[in-house]
Amino acid sequence: MINVQLIERLLILAGLLHLAITSAGLVMTLVLDWRRNLTPLCALTRHIIWTHGAFVLLTIVAFGVVSLAFPAALASGEPLARAVCGFIATFWAIRLFIGFFLFDATPHLTRPSLKFGYHGLTVVFSFFVLCYGAAAVMV
Repeated sequence: MINVQLIERLLILAGLLHLAITSAGLVMTLVLDWRRNLTPLCALTRHIIWTHGAFVLLTIVAFGVVSLAFPAALASGEPLARAVCGFIATFWAIRLFIGFFLFDATPHLTRPSLKFGYHGLTVVFSFFVLCYGAAAVMV
């Protein structure tokens, strides 16, 4: 059995990291030049992409807020807490899978800062999988 207080601290750190990585979404839209690259699409498709991006951002913010506001509840081992933590771990595990096997960001990693940020996000996403996965199954 893992220490519940340690899980709570890790969840607080994860909450802070969720809020911190929201800036990556803005950087991504600038690096990929969404305004220019989405212009050829019909208005509905363009709006759907922007809306989906906004919903992903709101989801990440919600993960952070919930983790900061309720770390003890998330680390409680209660069924709902396990389900929420399991969902968050699965969300990030799928994102990692997509990043490793479907995305090819290499052409866009043109500066050392972009390479560092991209690989740094991979480390953070891995931490999320481990942290929330532990809260889901080990407490």
